[in-house]
Amino acid sequence: MNNVIVVCMLMFLSLNTAVGQEWQTDFAKAKKTATAENRPIILVFQGSDWCAPCIKLDREVWSTKFFIDYAATNYVMVQADFPRRKKNALSDEQTKANAKLAEAYNKNGVFPFVVVLDHTGAVLGETSYKKTTPQTYIDELNAFAK
Repeated sequence: MNNVIVVCMLMFLSLNTAVGQEWQTDFAKAKKTATAENRPIILVFQGSDWCAPCIKLDREVWSTKFFIDYAATNYVMVQADFPRRKKNALSDEQTKANAKLAEAYNKNGVFPFVVVLDHTGAVLGETSYKKTTPQTYIDELNAFAK
């Protein structure tokens, strides 16, 4: 019986620590949060199931504990994903919302493409994948927001 309790507790703890980056997908809501909390918006255009540099950026920066902890109190993270595999398809509503964001902020269709915005949606800076540390990436994002 004690073994079952220990296994259950370990599973619960591993689920809680496995929670990744808190991504917004509603841009209007993200702007409201950014305004209320006086934080810049980090808008990320990605192809989560086909774009190798997008996957690397996620693994090397977005999914690191260091970045997640920093972003939780310093950024409003917005994801505009463009998956290609049928099993990863987004709702029609989300697909249209992401296309609208791309029309406004990613006209060239670059992936990954990271746009730093103020609370009104004005562009402060743009970047993409770089082989770097989470801290260096944060420094670059913060340089745009100054």
